[in-house]
Amino acid sequence: MKNKIALAFALLFLVSGFLRLQCQQSFTLKKDIVVAKDEVQDNILTFGGEVLVEGKVKESVIAFGGKITIAGEVGDLVLGFGTTIILKPTAVVRGDVASLGGSLDKEPGCRVEGDTIYFRTSEDIKEFLEKGLKGLFSISLFPLLLTIKLISFSIWLFLAVVMAAFFPRQISLASSQIRESFGSVFVIGLVAIIIFTSLVFFSALLCLVLIGIPILLALIIFGLIIGIFGRATIFYFFGESLMAAFGKSKPSPILAVILGLILVNLITFIPFLGLIFYFFLSIIGWGVALKTKFGTQENWFGRKS
Repeated sequence: MKNKIALAFALLFLVSGFLRLQCQQSFTLKKDIVVAKDEVQDNILTFGGEVLVEGKVKESVIAFGGKITIAGEVGDLVLGFGTTIILKPTAVVRGDVASLGGSLDKEPGCRVEGDTIYFRTSEDIKEFLEKGLKGLFSISLFPLLLTIKLISFSIWLFLAVVMAAFFPRQISLASSQIRESFGSVFVIGLVAIIIFTSLVFFSALLCLVLIGIPILLALIIFGLIIGIFGRATIFYFFGESLMAAFGKSKPSPILAVILGLILVNLITFIPFLGLIFYFFLSIIGWGVALKTKFGTQENWFGRKS
């Protein structure tokens, strides 16, 4: 039993170490960031700070709150959540610009080669959901359900964007396996959920004699890791498919997960069918995370040559 506990925690440490390594390699994570005229950075992520880009950012600029000012070049995506985004006349964005819950000022002369998505405030999202979906509910619980849904949406929005920002290649590879090997993904996910549920129930019983507590905690953490990666992959899959339907074959991973998240949340609002759809997505998420070893290979369970 001790060996199993040690193995579970070792696996968790390996996963967390992998996450930290990827973060260090991919992103500059600070509060206030200035990219000077002759400076080049790969990616930028800030929480509540100010970003000034006069030089070049190869891929994405992402901010939660604060302010983004672009006077130079961004190679892929500019994304703000509750952020003031200003594109100066000299600004060049090779990909998309998305402002959710903030403000967007595109000064004359700036160039955005991709799409522009703009929700002025969180009330816009709320109003959209109320008008589009209120007819499905005639009971007084709708405001409460909507509030819970918006909170859940915000949490998943943050998690999915972080996953897409730090692990775009892994999520893209895992998403491709949903389309190419749907049957095996579904079977692996269903079996994994059954086994996981059984282990959680068994470890909960063992908690009566204390020995099950560390096992239960390890299972919960591991389940959260699988769930977050799997759900982000599903959001990417739906977002990529949606944008492909409109003729955009290679969308930004972050923009794809945002659109996929919105689409999935709209579908899960449907009474009864939404619950079935949610459970179905959970199976697919678990299956694709395990089959691809968190997006690092096409088939973790395949025979080695």
